[in-house]
Amino acid sequence: MGKINLAEGVKLKSILTKRIHELTEEMQRNAFVLVEKGTQPVPAKRPLEAIERELEGVRKDSRTLDRLIYRANVDNEVAFGDEKLPIVEAIELATQLRAKAQLYKNLSLSNKEEIQYGYAEGTVIYRLATFDPEEYRKKAEEAERQAHKLSNAVNAKNYSVTLDFDDSSYF
Repeated sequence: MGKINLAEGVKLKSILTKRIHELTEEMQRNAFVLVEKGTQPVPAKRPLEAIERELEGVRKDSRTLDRLIYRANVDNEVAFGDEKLPIVEAIELATQLRAKAQLYKNLSLSNKEEIQYGYAEGTVIYRLATFDPEEYRKKAEEAERQAHKLSNAVNAKNYSVTLDFDDSSYF
């Protein structure tokens, strides 16, 4: 059996998903023909059964690849700070760090104080930030740095982990 690295497996998964959609569409196109009454239909380029066999093979490979990727993402770890995280947890943490960075960026764009119009006649109403926007700008930069660092560690790990999968049918 062939071997591919986890990064190739992730890319191949998207290729298989696309191939499943293409074969499904081909089956739907070849399932029916329009003909004049009394004439014989022109046979499709590929019989439905051949497309169906290929589709089932790709679906099976997709399921197998899913299982291998999921297992690798649980069984393998990346170092981050002073701890080791399973790849699946590291991916989620990187996503959360990016969301945190975006929230902090939005807060950092706020004014410390601004006048609010239309709330009260004759009374000036202020909207005051209960935080320091500059401090949140710095926090956003740090969260973004940490997310990039963790993503780079995951990417590096993805190239070092191998999966027992034969991809010769697809490349």
